[in-house]
Amino acid sequence: MQKNKCIIVGAGDFEECELKVERGDYVIAADGGYKHLNSLGIIPDLLMGDFDSLAHVPKLKNIQRYKSEKDETDTALAIEHGIKLGYKLFHLYGCTGGRLEHTIANIQCLVGLSRRRMRGYIIAREQVITAITNDRLRFDSSCTGYISAFAYGGDAKGVYEKGLKYPLENATIHDDVPLGVSNFFSGGQSSVSVADGTLIIMWNRNEKAELDA
Repeated sequence: MQKNKCIIVGAGDFEECELKVERGDYVIAADGGYKHLNSLGIIPDLLMGDFDSLAHVPKLKNIQRYKSEKDETDTALAIEHGIKLGYKLFHLYGCTGGRLEHTIANIQCLVGLSRRRMRGYIIAREQVITAITNDRLRFDSSCTGYISAFAYGGDAKGVYEKGLKYPLENATIHDDVPLGVSNFFSGGQSSVSVADGTLIIMWNRNEKAELDA
């Protein structure tokens, strides 16, 4: 059963990303992400940011404007707004590419969601990125290509990678050793789980693959 989600669109790379808005979803344009939505003919439920990348303020009904000198990124502010509205599932578009520090900041946002027992996905042109904390992520047989898992914020203990080309069983992954890079889907159902710690997981984007919420 599809869960309602908060869709956040940033100003980063957006080419060839198929954005699907279902009934009950809430769409936030984070500053320059408005241009991406406008190109698709999608009117966001909310436009928010400091408008440094958009360079102008469109005439929309629902706008939240912030000063450029602030502690939070536009994406982080958008996520917090979605949480206040009751959303626990977030799909983030336009959140990679461009300035590397913004991509890292957006991945940190995924970690923050996972540690609050929520789930966020960065959906990029060729990859999907998420984070799990003391949790499991399942993949169906339609997933193809490679998948990588990296420890974040210390050791990730009790790591299992099942149904993949190179399985792991009750392993410990350290956050300074890239042990989990470049595994591969093998054509069946698979999963990645961690008993104690946080994993950043990224894999080849596939239009037909369902995201495990």
